[in-house]
Amino acid sequence: MLTGKEILTDGHPNLRKRAAAVTMPPSEEDKGTLAEMLEFLINSQNPEFAEMHGIRPGIGLAAPQINILKRMIAVYIEVPESEPISLALFNPRIISHSVEKTYITSGEGCLSVEQNYPGFVPRYAKVRVKANTINGEEIEIHAKGLLAICLQHEIDHLNGILYYDHINKENPFGEIEFAIPYDRT
Repeated sequence: MLTGKEILTDGHPNLRKRAAAVTMPPSEEDKGTLAEMLEFLINSQNPEFAEMHGIRPGIGLAAPQINILKRMIAVYIEVPESEPISLALFNPRIISHSVEKTYITSGEGCLSVEQNYPGFVPRYAKVRVKANTINGEEIEIHAKGLLAICLQHEIDHLNGILYYDHINKENPFGEIEFAIPYDRT
């Protein structure tokens, strides 16, 4: 079981490396790791678990964040008055995206980045992602809103990119062309 101690923090060289594709069908070891990543996200959103392990709640996790340079991500987003969005994906890739952009008005955060980097992180408002499920089946996800933002954030991790790389260094809160703000509250 992942407890958060395994999460690499900013500055670790593996957070800046490109992860390798996972061979399909996935091995039992890779399936187990991906299942643990999803379980960790679910647990991290439990206040008792988070306090016990000294972690922040997370909605997404990429394998490079736990020092595994493979293209695996997990996403768990609680949705009011609906079933949570729960994804465990191998080899996710964006196959198309909107021209329109978005950004979280309060900024993005990351389980691997302890320092605060204020500013808007421009993301595509809608993305289409192809990936393989935990059982190896190919799926296509049409995402918008927080799910689209989260998928882009996690896929960035697979390419050695951290969220603050997208922040405009000259004007962190400057207007983003063709963007509609996303408010998480």
